[in-house]
Amino acid sequence: MVKRGARVPVMNVMRHLMVPNRQVESVISLLRERNLLVDGYRITQSNNGTARLIPVSFSNKDNFSPIFDDYELVEREGESDNRIDSDWWSHLADLIDQETIDEFGDSWPNAHEFIGDMMILRIEDAIKDYKEQIALAKLTAHPHIRLVLEDEGVFGEFRIRKLTPLGARANDKILTSNIPVELSHTRVVVKESGRHIICDPTRAYYSTKLQTERLETLAYAKELRKEIGEPLRVCDPFCGVGPALACLIGEDGLIGDILAADLNPDAAEIMIENFSKWDRTEYEFTGELKRYSETRLLGVGDATRLSENENLIGNWNLILMNLPHRTIDFLPNIVPLLDRSKVSMIRGRVVVKESEIAEANASIVAALPPLLENKPLPELRIKRDYSASLRLCSFEAWIAPMD
Repeated sequence: MVKRGARVPVMNVMRHLMVPNRQVESVISLLRERNLLVDGYRITQSNNGTARLIPVSFSNKDNFSPIFDDYELVEREGESDNRIDSDWWSHLADLIDQETIDEFGDSWPNAHEFIGDMMILRIEDAIKDYKEQIALAKLTAHPHIRLVLEDEGVFGEFRIRKLTPLGARANDKILTSNIPVELSHTRVVVKESGRHIICDPTRAYYSTKLQTERLETLAYAKELRKEIGEPLRVCDPFCGVGPALACLIGEDGLIGDILAADLNPDAAEIMIENFSKWDRTEYEFTGELKRYSETRLLGVGDATRLSENENLIGNWNLILMNLPHRTIDFLPNIVPLLDRSKVSMIRGRVVVKESEIAEANASIVAALPPLLENKPLPELRIKRDYSASLRLCSFEAWIAPMD
């Protein structure tokens, strides 16, 4: 009888996604999010050394997104990875008897989020007594992880996560108690879209799971750039630490001026630190919205009051609205910022009950100026469950120029 999670070293011909070396980390994150990675097989080097071959699952081929269309699919023998058993269940079974595992069934935290070298997960009340074993099993299964944190929900005006360390890696040891401060820090660097993004989820909201959304925004920005025939002026009034802008500024000739603001001073401070790295220029955080250069207006800002500034009204081709609980409420405050002399776009996210999506669509259209006739109407598309009753959705609205 083969133990659950045990690796059997066989060679199978399977599909591999060929990804340029500099894009490997971000693509792996997207594949992992869609459950498309093949467990137990190695990522290997291409013949010329310029790319990596990532084994992907046949069974989930319908989950492939147009995001992956730029990468070649090749068939070759998969190489078994016997370096570690990455099935955390088998490690949990070494720590907790099978009867207990079966008793709590779906309560065990099979889902988690990676942010840099941290893993964040939720633990249901029913299994709170097994936090130590869960952390130990997760860290054993994922040797690249330094820290496992329990997500205890969001709090405060800026909806910051409360994260509690459960376990940490100290060289060859795994600690589940008396974790030193130097191992439990939450400031990390994430590589996404070819750029390094400094973040700290205990100070400012950040989700690696939204990388797909950011790549979709990039695709729409390219389409808008073709429509207006010049670099875009982009306003991100809920920018957080700046991940959506990191994705956009990586494209030559796509972006001109940028307004990046957040009401959370911690988020704005980290965002400005990120822009300093990306622009290779030292920007000093002043705690206010400040013009650092001809193309960088950065800092702390209240999105609901930006349209009170005459210098900002009518200036922006693309506006990003990543405040899903308040997006529809804030649309009337944001619309005056659009440059109505040309085609423009608002791209946003909304949390809503599935039964109320049609009503929300009507509210969005009612809050907007006349829409571009040859483009689809803005309609919320469900991206994932936000809770048992709420859905996280996104939309894009193409705005017609004024006559």
